Amino acid sequence: MKNISKVAVLGGGGRTGKYLVNQLLENGFSVKLLLRNPDTFTFQNSKIEIIKGDAINEESVKLLLRDCQAVISTIGQRPGEPMVASEATKNVLNAMNDYEIQRYILLAGLNIDTRFDKKSSKTIMATDWMKTNFPEIQKDRQLTYDLLTNSKVNWTQVRVPLIVFSDDSDKISVSLEDCLGDRITALDISKFLVKEMVESKYSHQSPFISVI
Repeated sequence: MKNISKVAVLGGGGRTGKYLVNQLLENGFSVKLLLRNPDTFTFQNSKIEIIKGDAINEESVKLLLRDCQAVISTIGQRPGEPMVASEATKNVLNAMNDYEIQRYILLAGLNIDTRFDKKSSKTIMATDWMKTNFPEIQKDRQLTYDLLTNSKVNWTQVRVPLIVFSDDSDKISVSLEDCLGDRITALDISKFLVKEMVESKYSHQSPFISVI
């Protein structure tokens, strides 16, 4: 995927998203952001283009993806609002098909289940807690994974534990079966997302990443 020059980003105004935007810029990519409230985004850079809109709006996503070669989403669920993950992914997949974009990377929690998992009791406990306390969010995130597996695009869904918002960086573990650590920094997440976007080492897979 070395022909990527401009990346469409959903969730770029969020806490993890801001680390991602900075990492993309540091690696020489142009960034196109979809923001509901552009006035609150204070990051200034000539390589940033901002589209005002919402990820659950098909036309907004279509406008975002135009002229891009890859898509990365760190979008999270908004309290008290309609489920966003699966609807945003439906819109992304449709727009990718229209523009013949292949690469899609998105961030998710460790609570997503796949048929390749061999989750430890600790990871199962965290998954069950999410299913019990946030059943609608869990269902929506699982549906998102199903949409990915039924699509033809080159996707990678990255699963993470507790996110620490710092500039610290450490060696991370990557596993397709279980989350081996309890935390990971937003910086390390961003580095992994950008690297995976280019290398496609985990195409059509959902790796766990964490610091041990």
